[in-house]
Amino acid sequence: MSAEAKTEAPAVDTQERRINMIEAINEALDIMLERDDDVIVMGEDVGYFGGVFRCTAGLQEKHGKTRVFDTPISECGIIGVAVGMGAYGLRPVPEIQFADYIYPGLDQLISEAARLRYRSATEYIAPMTVRSPFGGGIFGGQTHSQSPESIFTHVSGLKTVIPATPYDAKGLLISCIEDNDPVIFFEPKRIYNGPFSGYYDKPVEPWKKHKDSVVPEGYYKIPLGKARRVTEGEAVTVLTYGTMVHVAEAVCREKGVDAEILDLRTLVPLDIEAIEASVKKTGRCLIVHEATRTSGFGAELSALVTERCFYHLEAPVERVTGFDTPYPHSLEWAYFPGPVRIGEALDAILKD
Repeated sequence: MSAEAKTEAPAVDTQERRINMIEAINEALDIMLERDDDVIVMGEDVGYFGGVFRCTAGLQEKHGKTRVFDTPISECGIIGVAVGMGAYGLRPVPEIQFADYIYPGLDQLISEAARLRYRSATEYIAPMTVRSPFGGGIFGGQTHSQSPESIFTHVSGLKTVIPATPYDAKGLLISCIEDNDPVIFFEPKRIYNGPFSGYYDKPVEPWKKHKDSVVPEGYYKIPLGKARRVTEGEAVTVLTYGTMVHVAEAVCREKGVDAEILDLRTLVPLDIEAIEASVKKTGRCLIVHEATRTSGFGAELSALVTERCFYHLEAPVERVTGFDTPYPHSLEWAYFPGPVRIGEALDAILKD
C-alpha cells in the first residue's frame, strides 16, 4: 500500500480551527490567487455573487475583477477560453455551476484541453482546473444531480479528482491548480456543509464536529494519485469516493463490519497499488459510487481488481451504484446508494 494510503489526516491539536468544505475550497482558491499571478477564477456568478454555493465568496473583492470574473452562460465558451488561457501561460480555474451542465464543453475538454500537450509535442499545455459541484442527495432532480465522472476518466490527458473531506478538498485543489495537465475537480455538493450517513431523514452533522474538518491555515498540498485509508480492516475492502465515503463508513460501523475503506480521492491517476494491497489482504471487494452502473467507474475498478487480485478473491466483486436511469426526483432515495443497498451487498459478499 502506498505511503499516502497509510496516512490519515495529520495529527493536530483538537483546538485548531474546523471549517466546512465550502470554506476549504475558498481558502485554496484564495491562497493560489495570492501565490501565483497567473491563476484566474472564472465562471457563472463566481465574481460579485460569490458562486451559487458561495465557494468563491469574497475573492473578487479581494483580488479584483480581472482575476475573478463572471462569464456568460456558455459552458463551451468558458472551457474554450480557459484552454486558450492555459496555452498562453495562465492557470485558469473555471467553474461549471453544476456538473450536469458540463456537456456543452466536452468538445473543448476532450479534443482541445486533453490533447494539447500531445498534439503540440509538449510545446503547449493546458494547466486548467475545472471545478464543478456534482452528485445528488439534495432533491435537485435529473438536471442538478448527475455524476458524470466516468466520462472524463475515459479521456487520455485529463485527470479526475473528487475530495471527500474539507482537509482533502483544500490540499487536492491546490495540487490540481499547480498541475500542468487539465484536471476535472468534482465537488460532492451533498457534503459541502457536512458528512452524510445516507439517512436523509436524520439531522445533518456539521463538518465542525468531524475530525477531517481540521484544516491547517495556509498552503499545503495532497499529491494526486494517492488514496486515503479511512478505516483499517480485515473482512472486506470498500472502494469509494466523494459522498459515498461517509455513507459506506456509516453502514460498516452500524453493521459492525471490519471493513477497510479506501477513499480513492483521484480516479485518474488511480492508486492501484493501495487497492491491490488492500484486496489481497481482505480477499473481498465492494465498490460503491452514485453514478449509473453501466460503464460507471466501478466497472473499471471491478476489472482491475479481478485482473490483479483474482487468486486472492474469496467472493465475487460487488458493486452498489445508481441505476441506469435519469436521476429521479420523487424516487431520489431509491436511486441513491443508501444504507439498505450497501448493507445488502455487504451481507452478500460476507456470507461465504
